[in-house]
Amino acid sequence: MDERNETPLERADRNFGELLQELRVTQTGVQFLFAFLLTLAFTQRFPALDTVQRAVYVTTLLLAVVAAALLMAPAALHRVLFQLGAKSRIVRVSSRLAACGMAALALALTGSVLLVVDVTVGRGGGIAAGAGTFLVCVGLWGVLPGLLRRSLAGRAAPPDDEASG
Repeated sequence: MDERNETPLERADRNFGELLQELRVTQTGVQFLFAFLLTLAFTQRFPALDTVQRAVYVTTLLLAVVAAALLMAPAALHRVLFQLGAKSRIVRVSSRLAACGMAALALALTGSVLLVVDVTVGRGGGIAAGAGTFLVCVGLWGVLPGLLRRSLAGRAAPPDDEASG
């Protein structure tokens, strides 16, 4: 038992539930991004894209697919391994899948902004906006949590509550 007075299985259940809540937030954004990207190929301006813009588009579309697949994988993993006594392993693997999905999502967002700003303002603006988007994602999703984790490391060790993240 830990400070929450829960068994390892109860902790795994709670961590998986928390992970699924996190994935619900990101999944909606990925779905909107993917739908947006799918529709771009059917707009009147699409044939006017240059080679670089088309490459960015295809790469970004594929990154959105990878992000969606990675962020949906924990539900599929749980479904396949349901009631096999593997909840702790499901949580660990699902957490890694979610982290990879967030990385793919950061790249897909970067590519989307790069493409849209490139088409509307120009290549330089697109590169700057894409780089800015990437830095914001890395900062908010990687650097900030890392700094908070480091600042908490000096405190008394919390219970192993981080299996979902």
